[in-house]
This record gives sequence, C-alpha cells and structure tokens, in this order.
Amino acid sequence: MILVTGATGTVGRTLVDHLLAAGAPVRATSRRPDRAALPAGVEVAHADLGVPESLPGAVRGVRQVFLLSDGPRLAEHDANLARAAARAGVESIVKLSSGRAGDPGATDPIAGWHRAGEAAVRDSGVAWTMLRPLGFMANALAWAGSIRRERTVHAPFAAGRAALIDPADIAAVAARVLTEPGHHGREYLLTGPQAHSPGELVTILAEVLALPLTYVAISPEVAREALLEHGLAPVMADAVMALRAASLEDFGARVTPAVAQLTGRPATSFRSWATRNREAFLDG
Repeated sequence: MILVTGATGTVGRTLVDHLLAAGAPVRATSRRPDRAALPAGVEVAHADLGVPESLPGAVRGVRQVFLLSDGPRLAEHDANLARAAARAGVESIVKLSSGRAGDPGATDPIAGWHRAGEAAVRDSGVAWTMLRPLGFMANALAWAGSIRRERTVHAPFAAGRAALIDPADIAAVAARVLTEPGHHGREYLLTGPQAHSPGELVTILAEVLALPLTYVAISPEVAREALLEHGLAPVMADAVMALRAASLEDFGARVTPAVAQLTGRPATSFRSWATRNREAFLDG
C-alpha cells in the first residue's frame, strides 16, 4: 500500500493516476474525505498532518509514503507524519521538498521550512528520498486573470531566470521512485529543460495563446501587496517573495537531467505545458 498525502492537489492527484495505472494499491489522506473526489479504487483516509492522533490509522499497513506539506508549520507536519510512519513500520518516505533546500546559500523561509522537514524525515529512521523541484510552471496560471482582462502580465524580478518544471513531471518521477528500487537516500533536483525569465515566459504564452501580450515589470513591494490582496497571510507573502527573488541567483537557473533519467523521457518544456493548459488562460 502506498499512502499519498496532498492527493487532491496538482502533483498528488496526477501521482494517484500514475500509481493506479501501475497497479499499485493507493490510500490517500484528506481532512475532508467526503470532498476528495478521487478515482474508484483509492482508499481515502481521514487525516490531518497537524493532528498527530489522526495519523496512525492512515499509515497502518502502508509500505511507502508520498509526503507533501507546505506552509510555516511544514516541518512540524513532516515530523508528525514521519514519526507515525516509523511506529507503523513504513519502509520508505518520498518527500516533495524544494530545490532551494539543496542550495547552501539559500536563507529564504521556504528553503528553511523544507530543510527542517527533511531533517525530521531523516531523523525518523525510515528510508527516504527527497524530490526537490526548483519551481512550478503551474504558477503561471496566476497570470490568467490579467491576461484575460488586459492582455498584460505584471511580475517582479525581470532579470531573474528559473528552470521551472511541469508538476506532471514531478508526479511521474514520484511514481517511479515509489514503485522501483534503488532510490533510498537520494536527493533529486528536478527542473524543466530550460531556464526562462518572466518576459520570456510571457512571449511563449503570447505565441501559444495567439494573443498580443505585454510583460510589465513591477517592484517587489507592489507584487507583495498583490499577494496580500489575494488573501495570502503576510508570512506566506514574504516567503513567496523571497522565493521569487531567488530567481536572480545562479542556482535557480540550474538545469538537471533528472526527469529524463528517472522517467525515460525529456522534461516537459514550458511551451508544451502552456499548450496543454491553453484553455485555462482563455476561459474563466
């Protein structure tokens, strides 16, 4: 049995499909099982990573765990799950971490949260694998509203470059790692095939959408205020802005062959991702 946390999210939901296709028995955790809307054949267990007493039943009889958590309490949640997994005799944990966790120069909050989470998993005594994506292509969907309204994208750090990855590629990697031997104790830095600046991403979107899009560079202060207006708590807005600023550093533009090596196919390009998600930018 493989336990998938975060199973209703972008990565977790696709991972569930991969595991089912491979014939693996899947259990998914949810704080609201009645709203999980997962495929038939998936066992849904009520669990909350922030409530340790909710976890023993979720990990009972499980061999592998896919651990996805986020936010300021990330390390606490990872520790709760890792301890429960160790007590239940789970064989291995595959943690979705952050590429920044592997950058020794990274001091931003998200890197720190994930480093602490990784440490909690290692300290549990359960075999582990760390998946470290540098950034998600799906974050570009936040631009859909302004693209529809004014054919414009406002984003900070015009000089930054990041090798964003398709979340579906992360799910494909996770499925391989969970169902094949030989990955214990490994840390995989996952990237897309090319690093892009915000302006380059907008140019690609304009071509895919066949729209005359304009990129407007804005200050970090204006970008942070927009995050707050969209409902992010200040601590999360600050963490997101620090992560965005990391695109100005060389580490964020690193490109690795990990996706191709682990899945047997090239990492998805931003153009291919945008083409697949074209309607999400046009409808709404």
